[in-house]
Amino acid sequence: QMQLVESGGGLVQAGGSLRLSCVASGSIFVFNAMGWYRQAPGKQRELVAGITSGGSPNYAASVKGRFTISRDNAKNTVYLQMNSLKPDDTAVYYCNVFPRPRMDYWGQGTQVTVSS
Repeated sequence: QMQLVESGGGLVQAGGSLRLSCVASGSIFVFNAMGWYRQAPGKQRELVAGITSGGSPNYAASVKGRFTISRDNAKNTVYLQMNSLKPDDTAVYYCNVFPRPRMDYWGQGTQVTVSS
C-alpha cells in the first residue's frame, strides 16, 4: 500500500513552467512504475506520463517534448516538469501507479491553471 501526496501546482501564464512533485509513503515505491494523470473540468481523467521502476519514461502525445517525468527513489518522489504550458493543460494533476492506476491510491491532486 502507498499513500500519495501531490504538490507544486498553481496559476501560470501560457508558455510558463511548473514542477509537480508526488511523495509516496511506504517502501514499495521503488518497485512500482509511476504515472502522472490529469482531469480537466468535464473530461475524463487521462494519462500524462509514466515512468518505469527503472526510469524509462512514456508520454502522452499531447505533452511530448514539453513535459518531463522523473523519479528519485531515495526520496520516494516522482516529478513532472512542465514547460511551455498551454491553457489546455489546465487540470487537476494526480499521481498513481502506471499503467493501471489503483482506485485506492488516488489522492487530492494538485490544481494547475494556465491562463492565456
